[in-house]
Amino acid sequence: MSRKTSVRHFEDNLSELENIVAQLESNQLSLEDALKAFEKGVKLSQDCQSVLTQAEQKVQILLETNDGERLENFDAETEQ
Repeated sequence: MSRKTSVRHFEDNLSELENIVAQLESNQLSLEDALKAFEKGVKLSQDCQSVLTQAEQKVQILLETNDGERLENFDAETEQ
């Protein structure tokens, strides 16, 4: 999966997960439908977490292989 596809997939899954949460919070679903929605939400959450973990690992690799240079933490307040 390409990076753009992965990001789009993540964003679509996150949006769908937000919709499921809203449905569950509305208390308008039957118990059976709520269980199905919850199950789907858990799967979507796991998929999103997997994409985030991969992104975090890529960032760590980039930081560690930056020709041995130590990158400084960005502080938005001091940049203004």
